Amino acid sequence: MPIHEKSLIRPENLRRNESLIIEGVDVSGDWSTFIDSRVITDYNETMQDEIAALPGGENIHRCWQCGSCTNSCTVNAINPDFNPRYWIYLIRMGYESELLRDKDIIWQCVSCNKCTYACPRDVVPEGVMKATAHWLELKGHTEPSNSTKFDDVFSNQVFATGKIEDGLVMRDYFKATNQSITQPWLIAMVKSLASRMPVTLLMKLGISTVIRPRTRDWSRAREAIGEYVTERKVKDHATVGMPISHAKAAQGEPISTKGS
Repeated sequence: MPIHEKSLIRPENLRRNESLIIEGVDVSGDWSTFIDSRVITDYNETMQDEIAALPGGENIHRCWQCGSCTNSCTVNAINPDFNPRYWIYLIRMGYESELLRDKDIIWQCVSCNKCTYACPRDVVPEGVMKATAHWLELKGHTEPSNSTKFDDVFSNQVFATGKIEDGLVMRDYFKATNQSITQPWLIAMVKSLASRMPVTLLMKLGISTVIRPRTRDWSRAREAIGEYVTERKVKDHATVGMPISHAKAAQGEPISTKGS
C-alpha cells in the first residue's frame, strides 16, 4: 500500500534551528530541519474489520489507493485536510491514533457521492466515511453533534407516529440542543408565512401541532422498527468490541409504544 501525498509527518514533529553552524557552515533555517523519531506501537489490527462490518464499510478492503475519491471530493476542494484516501489508508494500516487526529473533520462528508461514482474498485468511499463516523461514535471518540441530535429527533418522530410534524421536530431539536425556540430568524419566518398562508391552513397546522396525527395502524410497524433498531445497536456495539445487552440497547430508545 503506497504512501501518498499526505504523510504521517506532522508539523509538530519537525524541528527547525534558526541559528546553526556546523564545521563553519551556516545551515540555519530550512537546512537544519530535522524530524523527531517516532515509533508506532498503538496499532489497531481489528480497525479495518470493525469498520468493514458496519453499514457502508463493506468494501474498504478493495481500495488500491488510486486517489480518485479525494480528487473528486466536493469537501476536499474546499478543505484539503478532508482526505478520504488518506483515512482509508490509516484504517487499513491500523493507525488509530493518526485517524483520531482528524476525528472532527471526518464528519464533514456531504454524501454527494462523487467519490463513489469515480471509484474504479467499487469501494463506495461515501459509505466508508459514514461507517468511519459511526465507528468513532460507537467507540466514544466523538461527542454527539447538533446534526446527530437532529437525526435522533427526526427519527424519533417518524418511528413513533409514521409522520413528520415540522413544528414538533424544531421544538424537540431546540430542546435537545439547549436552544431557545424564540430564535429571531424563526420568528421572522413564521410572521412571513402567516401573512401569506390562508387562515384555514394555519388552523390545520395549529391543530396538527396539538393533536400530533399518526399513521393509521402504525403500532405493528413501530414495534418492528423498534426491534430492528435495538438489534442494530447490539450488533454494531459487538462489532467494535463493546458489547451491550438488548435491554441496555433498548434503554432510552426514542420509539414510543403509546398510541397507534
